[in-house]
Amino acid sequence: MIKQRICIVGDGLSGLMTAVILSKVSGVEVNLIAKKGKKNADKRTTAISDTNYKFINQNIKSLEQKLFWPSKKIELFYETSKEKINFLNLNEANSNLMYVFENDKIKSVLLNEISKNKIKLIRKDVKNLDELKNYDLIILCMGGQSKIYNNITKIRSIKKDYKEIAITGYVKHKFKTLNTSQFFLKEGPLALLPFSKNYFSFVWSLKKYFFENNSKKISILIKNKILEILKNKQDITISNIQSYPIFLSLRRQYNQKNILILGEGLHTIHPVAGQGFNLVLRDIKKLKEIIKYYVGLGISVKNSYALNDFYNSRKPENTIMSLGVDATHSFFKQNKYLDPFKEIIVKNIKNNETIKKFSKIISNRGLSL
Repeated sequence: MIKQRICIVGDGLSGLMTAVILSKVSGVEVNLIAKKGKKNADKRTTAISDTNYKFINQNIKSLEQKLFWPSKKIELFYETSKEKINFLNLNEANSNLMYVFENDKIKSVLLNEISKNKIKLIRKDVKNLDELKNYDLIILCMGGQSKIYNNITKIRSIKKDYKEIAITGYVKHKFKTLNTSQFFLKEGPLALLPFSKNYFSFVWSLKKYFFENNSKKISILIKNKILEILKNKQDITISNIQSYPIFLSLRRQYNQKNILILGEGLHTIHPVAGQGFNLVLRDIKKLKEIIKYYVGLGISVKNSYALNDFYNSRKPENTIMSLGVDATHSFFKQNKYLDPFKEIIVKNIKNNETIKKFSKIISNRGLSL
């Protein structure tokens, strides 16, 4: 049987994960194309659901459990003029709600896996897709800003500039306990994500003008805010601070012929709910299932309905989840006219077991029920 040749362009987290997982499909040959030159370490963390954690472990045995920090409890807080209301607590006694990992450590393992699996790694800058015409399937994982996508999608994407900046970083601490938490603050949502015994990462989404006005003292501002919300006076050390603008970008066209967009190029969403990479992993899972099906039938992916099947199966969830996250962000934004009503709503959420159950299911499985 002639092997199907798949080319993945981009060696970010999405590209590496896609390459390794698709290489597990029998009858497939995977090449990975990455830019020339040394890349900077990715000093960020990523949160994934329990089902996505299990999917990764089923496909990549070399990813040790110690690389993933589990959370059995997630707390959500809403800041009013008088207090911070703890309006939703998600708990699991016998399983984990989510896992957090350090991006650079996972990337290192994936690169080793690529070497072991004899996935061909090609260092070159792709400027024209005609260079890749000999492949049966071309998957573009080139981040959210590549201009090459414009040659693929003719239908206008759903786009929104939040006029916000996301600040991320690591915090070293000596707290006895720390749960995964999301604080909806007046400055913007702040997430705290433990990834080891004495470290947690944070993601704080700030209005652009607020960030620019405080950029010279941002580390002090972050430190004081974290100590304030945790009601703790212990010293903490902040490192690896990075910042990037926040956009909503949701493509309505996924592919052209045998070329598919994947990762942040397909959907970039607000980090408030931590669902970005979870959607990517569900995309990879479905793509693997579809490719395995067509290859198993002996049908060329290039001349099949494989990418149409992927589009039809993944677009509904990607669209609904992305717009749902956008609606969540809009709801919690400060508004002096609506804030009194929000207080009533969040206080009623606290004791609603149906909302808790539904929130856990959606966070874990998305809409793939």
